[in-house]
Amino acid sequence: MELNLPNKALVDRFIPKNKFFEKAIVNTKLKNEFTGKIKRITWKYKLAEQTIGIPATKSVEEIQVFEIDLKQRTIPQNVLKLIDKTIPYRILYIFTYGEEFAYGIALKQDKGFEYYFSEWNEPVDFDFSGHNMEKVYENIIKHFIKKTSTGNKDFQQIVATDKEIKQLEKEINTLKKKIKKEKQFNKKVEFNKQLLEKKERLKQIMAV
Repeated sequence: MELNLPNKALVDRFIPKNKFFEKAIVNTKLKNEFTGKIKRITWKYKLAEQTIGIPATKSVEEIQVFEIDLKQRTIPQNVLKLIDKTIPYRILYIFTYGEEFAYGIALKQDKGFEYYFSEWNEPVDFDFSGHNMEKVYENIIKHFIKKTSTGNKDFQQIVATDKEIKQLEKEINTLKKKIKKEKQFNKKVEFNKQLLEKKERLKQIMAV
C-alpha cells in the first residue's frame, strides 16, 4: 500500500469521528453506521502545491489521502458520502481490514458523487503527476477505470463511457434473469433480442 509521495506530503494524523458529526446534520442511523463500521480514520497525505509542487485549480485545490480502518470487510458508501460532503477537498481513500486493503475515490459532480473502487488486495500504481491538481485528480480516477481505454481521450468522455458500460452490464444481467424465469415463448424471444442488442453495443464501446 505504499504510495509514491514525498515525505513533505505526509500528515499521518488521526481524525476523531465526531468531527464529521459536528459539521453536518447526521441522523442516528448514519451515526450508528459510522461508528459501527469504522474503527479509525487517519489523514495520511495532503497533495497540494506546497507539498508536491503542483499548482491548484479553481475546482481542485488539494487532494487528501485518508486511510480508513474498517470493522467489517464492507465499504460503507453512505459514510463516505458524509465525509465527502464535510471535507471541501477531493479524497483518495485507502481502506484496510486486517491485512487486506482496497482503494476508492469519489468523482464529485453536480448531481452528487460517483464512486470508484479497486478490488480487495488489488495493487494500484497511482500516478500523482499532472500540470495542475485537477489533472492529478483525473489521473487518479483513470486508474479505477479498466473496461475502456483512457489514453489521451477527453476525461468526461472516459467517465461517460465507463458509466454506459456499467449500465449495460447491469441491464444484461437483468435480462439474463428475466430469460431464465420467463415461461412464455414470445416474451423469451423478445428478451433474447434485447440481450443480443445490448451485448453488441457493449462490445462496440469496449472496442473503442
